[in-house]
Amino acid sequence: MHKQKILFLCISLILFLSVSSENTQAQRFGAGSAIIGWADDNNYLTMDSDAEGNRLVMSVNVRTGKKKAYDSYSDLRQEFRDQLPEGFSLGFGVTISEGQKTIVLTKENDLWSFTLGDTEAIQLTWDEAEEVNPAMSPAGNMVAYTKNKDLYIYDLDNKSEKRLTFDAAGKIYNGYASWVYFEEILGRGSRYAAFWWSPDGQKIAYLRTDENPVPVFTITRIDEPDGLHGTQELVPYPKPGDPNPKVKMGVVNVNTAETVWIKTDYSVDQYIAWPFWKPDSKKLMVQVLNRDQNHMKFILADISSGVFSTIYTEKRATWVDFFEDIYIMNNGSGFILRSFMSDWYNLYYYNWDGKLVSRITNADWRVTGINRVDEEAGKVYFSGTGPESTDSHIFRVGLDGKGLLQFSKEPGSHSANISPGGKYIIDTWSNIDTPPTMVAYDSKGKPVRTIEEGEKQEFDPAKNSRSELVKIPSTDGFMLPALISYPVNFDENSKYPVVFTIYGGPDAGGVRNSYRGYRQSWYASNGIITISVDHRASGKFGKKGLDYMHRNLGKWEMVDYGEAVKWLRQKSFVDPSRMGITGSSYGGYTTAMALTYGADLWTHGIAGSSVTDWRLYDNVYTERYMDTPADNPEGYKNGSVLTYADRLKGKLYIVHGTADDNVHIQNSIYLISKLQDEGKEFEMMFYPGGRHGWGGAKRDHSGNAANKKWLEWFFGEED
Repeated sequence: MHKQKILFLCISLILFLSVSSENTQAQRFGAGSAIIGWADDNNYLTMDSDAEGNRLVMSVNVRTGKKKAYDSYSDLRQEFRDQLPEGFSLGFGVTISEGQKTIVLTKENDLWSFTLGDTEAIQLTWDEAEEVNPAMSPAGNMVAYTKNKDLYIYDLDNKSEKRLTFDAAGKIYNGYASWVYFEEILGRGSRYAAFWWSPDGQKIAYLRTDENPVPVFTITRIDEPDGLHGTQELVPYPKPGDPNPKVKMGVVNVNTAETVWIKTDYSVDQYIAWPFWKPDSKKLMVQVLNRDQNHMKFILADISSGVFSTIYTEKRATWVDFFEDIYIMNNGSGFILRSFMSDWYNLYYYNWDGKLVSRITNADWRVTGINRVDEEAGKVYFSGTGPESTDSHIFRVGLDGKGLLQFSKEPGSHSANISPGGKYIIDTWSNIDTPPTMVAYDSKGKPVRTIEEGEKQEFDPAKNSRSELVKIPSTDGFMLPALISYPVNFDENSKYPVVFTIYGGPDAGGVRNSYRGYRQSWYASNGIITISVDHRASGKFGKKGLDYMHRNLGKWEMVDYGEAVKWLRQKSFVDPSRMGITGSSYGGYTTAMALTYGADLWTHGIAGSSVTDWRLYDNVYTERYMDTPADNPEGYKNGSVLTYADRLKGKLYIVHGTADDNVHIQNSIYLISKLQDEGKEFEMMFYPGGRHGWGGAKRDHSGNAANKKWLEWFFGEED
């Protein structure tokens, strides 16, 4: 459950239940407002249309708002989309950089190139093997990819393919990630790619993976068209305590196809990933994390010899995450790290000797990311929550940590668009009561012009639902952020059912102060209150809050969500006999725990693609928080839904895809078996061939079935 894909997992069941998703703030503005780029430091670019409906790019002066047509802008992605020959599409993962005129595409397992201005695509490869994860070199003259899980390049100038690695076979891969690395370390955005171009385009760092030690999990496919005699998928899948893939990092020269191996100890059970190149391409920084995931090392390797030195370490009693968003200074002076070392995410500037140059931020709230580093001016633009955890604000500070300036003024969710030279910052923001608004600031933080104010809808209780941000007290002084959405025609003198829409899990908070408008979800239209709550380990309370989950998955979510139920029960308009909860993946686990461990509080639940026992999930995710079953037997027992199956007394509806390769259907089968042994009644729906989420008619069916289930449970209706 790598954090890059938490959103996907969180919404997979909730979408079945027709909860509306938020549009981006930019999408809420009409033509002439959304910024698509900058003409210079004084003028931003936006789209407009003439009287005939033709699209125009306009240059708009930040201070005056004066517009003029701009002819120099090139939307390369749109140009490629418009010019691609029939049968081709940009698809997922095609990166188009500024000035890039040629792209590489895949079609029918082969690579093709297309250059703007041409009428035909050129086929590059002709073999039956599939070329996977094509990635252009920085200069755009070569493309790297894996084929049969070995690493290759194609030289676009010489029109020739070169193989760079030669020993992939069976469960040995070069430049191609194992399932558990893809899922939990590199993230789904990697698409199994495990290689990284050097800045000079002459070398590629890659992971060599040996999955032979990893136990194989069998997924049996008996759905059409495989169902007559059944087929099996055999997937190396390490569960807690199992052997891991053996990995090492190599650097291959694209001219000679010779690899230099980084001299880490291959006999040590550890994780190796997320390399970052020095700008001169002579050294590679690699992250090495121990099996217990509580001791991180950054090693800096000479790529000509593979010899390295350790330049940074971080230890915690609980766990340390991989660092995915390190900023490498282009001037070669070092790197900026976003770390939890102070118990809150802050920014730190290190040189390549591993010495701290400066602590850039010193906040007791969460720095969420770097927007831009102006190396010449020595300034960092970054986003952070500020003291209110549900907010997001825009800041600038010197690389030396001095001169902190907050641009955004109002409470809410703010995003920055910064002019090329930093003369202006355009802030697009909203909050629960304010529609998206766009304001320009000068470099000193003074407001220059309100570019656009979103129009607030008129509230009609007969047509609209409304949402409210609240804080719910839990134990130990935690004030839990929560978002409540009320039904259409809400009447405080009536009694309403409540549904918690939940993910849960470590560092997965989703409650934020942004405009939702008076839209109608399926729940609101059907007389149901919904609530989302961020528990103490959601990330809203820093690392101290997160650390509660160490060796205790399930415990503190139930404590905090349980306090939310008790808080709701005090409301005159809440019906405690209709207290529902739903979620998928970790949210399915939370739902199943609520109906068993929390059976005295929740009465109804729909649990999708649920983990039901942490022994059954993958080892990287689970051991990060729980250690191994041998090290933490009580934690695994106390965090298992199976332990509390005898407590079930509400209505539980279990949903799972039969071919789920992430949270195996084994989880639901174990729970079903336990519930049967305990003589408990429940309902279930399996979706043949469904992975960790599914589409098409089955998606429609699952959404409709869930909606009907809520109506049946809460109102006694079948339709």
